[in-house]
Amino acid sequence: MLQCATMALETPPDATPSRVTFFFGPEPVDGDSSTQTCVFNVKKRSWKAGIQVSVDIAADQLAALQETIRAASPITTALDALSEPDRTDTAARIPDLAAQAIAWCKLDLRLDSGLPQENQRILGNELVLELDHALLARREYVIAYILTELDLMP
Repeated sequence: MLQCATMALETPPDATPSRVTFFFGPEPVDGDSSTQTCVFNVKKRSWKAGIQVSVDIAADQLAALQETIRAASPITTALDALSEPDRTDTAARIPDLAAQAIAWCKLDLRLDSGLPQENQRILGNELVLELDHALLARREYVIAYILTELDLMP
């Protein structure tokens, strides 16, 4: 009995301060195709209710970041294993999934600096350089997100 109690104390509780859930997107901001947005639900442990956060990314920045992911070997390898019709349908989903993962990275940057408990929008001109740098470090996360959502994770 004592051994079970000791083991329970050695196992750390879930240390994640926030629970983030993808809600929808990407879609143009107010019908303007120069900026895309993804919306997430965010709930911190200390909050009674969650909030919605819209994460905007300028289309040109998004395209540049997606290009760094598109030719990733694990994605290409997974697509090559599919039949031609499946490959075409699956490849068509990659830009949206990449946009979702990239927006999630931008949201994580804001979460790291603190987020008030109110619905909000992270504008396209915010955290631009930080996102470029963060994506270099989180490239594998974006690839894993895409492969998981496509049900192609090895």
